[in-house]
Amino acid sequence: MTEAVSRPTLEAVAARAGVSRATVSRVVNGGDGVREPLAERVRQAVAELGYVPNQAARSLVTRRHDAVAVVIAEPETRVFADPFFALQLRGISKELTAHDNQLVLLLTEGRDDHARVARYLAGGHVDGALVFSLHLDDPLPGLIHQVGVPTVFGGRPGWSDDGGAGGPTRATRTGRGPGPGVVYVDCDNRGGARVAVRHLVDLGRRRVAHLTGALDQTSAVDRLDGYRDVMGEVPGGNDPRLVVESDFTPSGGERAMRELLDRCPDVDAVFAANDLTALGALRVLRASGRRVPEDVAVIGFDDMLPVAEEADPPLTTVRQDIEEMGRLMARLLLRGLADGRDRTGASANPPPAGVILPTTLIRRTSA
Repeated sequence: MTEAVSRPTLEAVAARAGVSRATVSRVVNGGDGVREPLAERVRQAVAELGYVPNQAARSLVTRRHDAVAVVIAEPETRVFADPFFALQLRGISKELTAHDNQLVLLLTEGRDDHARVARYLAGGHVDGALVFSLHLDDPLPGLIHQVGVPTVFGGRPGWSDDGGAGGPTRATRTGRGPGPGVVYVDCDNRGGARVAVRHLVDLGRRRVAHLTGALDQTSAVDRLDGYRDVMGEVPGGNDPRLVVESDFTPSGGERAMRELLDRCPDVDAVFAANDLTALGALRVLRASGRRVPEDVAVIGFDDMLPVAEEADPPLTTVRQDIEEMGRLMARLLLRGLADGRDRTGASANPPPAGVILPTTLIRRTSA
């Protein structure tokens, strides 16, 4: 039988550094009040002995777990098929790793999972949560509000955080935005959509259609509003047949494009709510014998590589920095925790309520 190797203890580090156990504890747990020469001796002793703090004991001292839950309100099949989520998770992971925090991934397959996620967050396993891909009828915001765990949302919430004791309340498309207690990161969905559609109109296209995303998500609603902002100025641009609801997936794009061609065979341009929807639309246009961009110009949204570059033809699209959005979400949460945010979500120095990142039109062959 192999003899177990004993782990270095806090006392062993203290003896090696020639300081008290309390001094070692303060240095290891990031406390103040230790002069730099002593702190350096402790850090050197930790390195020499290979000391690893006991996380459970450390949590009792710091009341921190150095772990963050990432909650994606989508089923597993959607999360692992859509590169958007991989990019956002990459950004989150990079930021958390740089600050020695662990990422705990939680997905929701159905309504029963919302209660499970809420129970996990309430159990004190993590210091905070990053939540994205919410839907307007999603109960998660209310459950998270009741739990009181510090949270940053990805995407503009479709509800307000001023619902009193009952927690967040749903906001209409034209009604209230998120309240002052809601911290979120999003891109300029509406402005990006306006730029895309304006580009198509400037190319001389007049029958410009929109294949939406899932309209129970604020990103899809904002992009639809941006499309309407521009098309409202174009003669005949308010034709309701030119808007077909999709769901941010290639198969949804294919279905919506077929429906659009049945409704409006004279369509000469398409603004798709994301690159995957555009990919499905391109397949249907090619199968129908329509040339892109000669017959129908196509623009997507996201600029997810290699999806956009490997499309046939390469896709003109609106770039949002998805990875940076993830990093910024994590950065805002960690800043709030470092500034003394307590379990109610209050902070002595709260981060900005909403951060909107700019978008850029990337021109390729499809438009």
